[in-house]
Amino acid sequence: MNRMVDSTPLRGTSMHDAVATRLRAMVFDRELTPGEFIDEKALAQAWAVSRTPLREALKVLAAEGLVELVPHRGCRVIELSEADADALFPVMALLEGRCAFEAASKASDEDLHQLKHLHDELERHAAAQDIDGYYRANHGFHCFVQQLAANRWLDRVTSDLRRFMRLMRGRQLALPGRIDASINEHRVLIDAFVQRDAPRAERALHDHLMAQLVALKKLRRSELRAPARAAARTTAGTAKTPSEASPRVSPSVSPRTSPRTSPKRATREPRHAR
Repeated sequence: MNRMVDSTPLRGTSMHDAVATRLRAMVFDRELTPGEFIDEKALAQAWAVSRTPLREALKVLAAEGLVELVPHRGCRVIELSEADADALFPVMALLEGRCAFEAASKASDEDLHQLKHLHDELERHAAAQDIDGYYRANHGFHCFVQQLAANRWLDRVTSDLRRFMRLMRGRQLALPGRIDASINEHRVLIDAFVQRDAPRAERALHDHLMAQLVALKKLRRSELRAPARAAARTTAGTAKTPSEASPRVSPSVSPRTSPRTSPKRATREPRHAR
């Protein structure tokens, strides 16, 4: 049976897909921060698009769980809690560990060569203490391991949760010493791949994810204590009274001279006045 097909180009569909891609990148790069309401009018003007594709794109991100629709307020970037991290990281550790197991079992020599190249990038960024560069290289490394696993079901569920991990994972690198610890974990992992030791690779990547959770929790505790420490320093700095301040020493009097003896010397009369 012949059917009439609408020949109108699907410009709206491609437009809102492009807008969704850009919005997603802004969320992952924290240009739109957790809890922030999205200014639809400003974005529409900046990107020279109408509000329609922007709203359709926001619906896509809402379906993905990256933003939430707040009645009468608009759209807000989701904010994952510490409880969310406690629940998500162990699940992702199991999934990524399985990715490492299957990748180590299936990887070709060329695959391992590419994986070592990605690891070398991590080494360079770690040596430079470049958090942003290290995070991007780390994301690429983990995604490539997932690709090497070549398991479409594992790939599907891992990709679904990875977008939420991207909302939190990079923050833990701001913890002092974390980049050095992370690259050491990666050295264990790449060695397991080179040795084609699948169980060890699984264990190494699982432990790497759990170490990220520990670092994230330490960073959050540090951030919560920071305002209290700053307030304590401010209070200590303003607590001194004028009587507690160090007495000033007159420039005309030597610091070693007792202030009680100085006036006595000053009042002695010359001999001719007696």
